[in-house]
Amino acid sequence: MSPKHQPTSINQIQSCDWSIEKLPGLSPEEQSQLLNCGIATTGMLISQTNNPAARVALSNKLKVSLNYVKKWMALADLARIPSVGVQYCGLLLHAGVASVAQLGNIPTHRLHKQVLRLQVATMQRRDLCPTVELVQQWIHQAQIIMS
Repeated sequence: MSPKHQPTSINQIQSCDWSIEKLPGLSPEEQSQLLNCGIATTGMLISQTNNPAARVALSNKLKVSLNYVKKWMALADLARIPSVGVQYCGLLLHAGVASVAQLGNIPTHRLHKQVLRLQVATMQRRDLCPTVELVQQWIHQAQIIMS
């Protein structure tokens, strides 16, 4: 399933909504459990975990740790950004960015440095790091979606 987004202008960016199967870090069993709860997309996951009580309820219903639900919610939130999507949401989360709001407020150079450090530490490859321009685009789009 491709993301659903239709930007109407350069200054207006619409959030992406991905199939839950595309969200990184979910096992097939967890995907199936979410689908059985009526959560088929990242947008549905965000809307059904929008407060602490809802997160606890989903955690109890699925019999998984609340930390898993929080992680999935953070990944789904970051995946809303068109240039981040499901391709980079996990990278951002592992680099210490847990929300669109946090992404929109981090300086480009600092985030790029964090991502580069993570890529070198885990993959031993600098060349896999997203460009400064792409990191800047993530931040810019996060700022537009937040506004």
